[in-house]
Amino acid sequence: MFLAISLFLVTLLFIIWQPRGLQIGTSAIIGACAALLLGVVSLSDVVEVTSIVWDATLAFIGIIILSMVLDEIGFFEWAALKMARLSGGNGHLMFIYILLLGALVSALFANDGAALILTPILLAKMKHLKMKPVAIFAFLMAGGFIGDSASNPLVISNLTNIVTAGYFGIGFFEYMRAMFLPNLLSIIASLGILWLFFRRSIPAHIDISTLAAPESVIKNHTMFKLSWWFLALLLAGYFVGDYLHMPVSVFALGGALIFLAIATYFKATKPLMTIKAAPWQVVWFSIGLYVVVWGLKNAGLTTYLSHAIIELQSYGNTAAVIGTGFLAALLSSVMNNMPTVMVMDIAIAEAGNTALAYANIIGCNLGPKMTPIGSLATLLWLHVLAQKGVKIGWGEYMKVGLIVTPPVLFIALLGLI
Repeated sequence: MFLAISLFLVTLLFIIWQPRGLQIGTSAIIGACAALLLGVVSLSDVVEVTSIVWDATLAFIGIIILSMVLDEIGFFEWAALKMARLSGGNGHLMFIYILLLGALVSALFANDGAALILTPILLAKMKHLKMKPVAIFAFLMAGGFIGDSASNPLVISNLTNIVTAGYFGIGFFEYMRAMFLPNLLSIIASLGILWLFFRRSIPAHIDISTLAAPESVIKNHTMFKLSWWFLALLLAGYFVGDYLHMPVSVFALGGALIFLAIATYFKATKPLMTIKAAPWQVVWFSIGLYVVVWGLKNAGLTTYLSHAIIELQSYGNTAAVIGTGFLAALLSSVMNNMPTVMVMDIAIAEAGNTALAYANIIGCNLGPKMTPIGSLATLLWLHVLAQKGVKIGWGEYMKVGLIVTPPVLFIALLGLI
């Protein structure tokens, strides 16, 4: 147990610290190799882990490639300008509309897609509008929060969703039906609580007259029109795949590559640059970190967690749902939600109550917002902001996260009861 925990903590430290530019996937693979050499895991464990995460990882890559092509077309910038103009210059309405856009982007293109693509667009527009730093901070923090809190509705909305759905064999429609109300409550609670928290920082009026017309940022009008039809067909494809029991990555990655080919035909993108720019490190990150986490399972951590879940169940369904959700949230906030979702999935399976998988997902999607290290999306979000010259300290971040997250998490979990 000591060896497995120590190896995990060292690996996680290097993933967060990234000394001398060491990338997250490289650190995770080094940790996995160390786990194998030290006997914490076996080769058969590596094969089992790969069989669990391959679909989720390839689907995630597909979603990001699709998002990158849409970004090159000008799709997201068009949407951001539309929302800004729709507000009519009312700062509070703009705040709400931008959060709703973030929720939609997160639902369809995953929370990581929202962090990587939408964040720099919104930051550029806010600077263009000459917003004060306190207002920019409010919009950025709220946008970063909604990216995770609204990433529950579809299997494709978060890497944790895909992993858990695959682990328990939950279908696309079955998942969507179960998560509709919790996600709706999460969005409503997020909008209300974030507005209450930041209301004094939001300007009453914003001069939007200098903003470009939304249509002017579209770089390829043919692809822009085609993208709406393609996204509708892709969403329908997920349901067809669910009916045929096909892996979600067949449509997520397959659809992304088809869309990339269409965009290439219409000269809207450079395919080699797009594929090269895709976050391939996430592939190694997922497989490597999960191998290290499997060492914690072998050491007995999941057994302890399953006992805790069984104890919660003894107090009734409400206590089991709320307790499991908050347990997943707390673990995610200190050890990152990627390893947490795996150990909690295993523990829930051992406890014999697969219905709690949804509580685990909500906890792992919302809980990470309490700390800067809680999720891959947050790490990416902070990295994107740092590249743009905006640095948010741990104290600043946690002052918001620790206050806003618990009530939103509690309200979201009520939707499962």
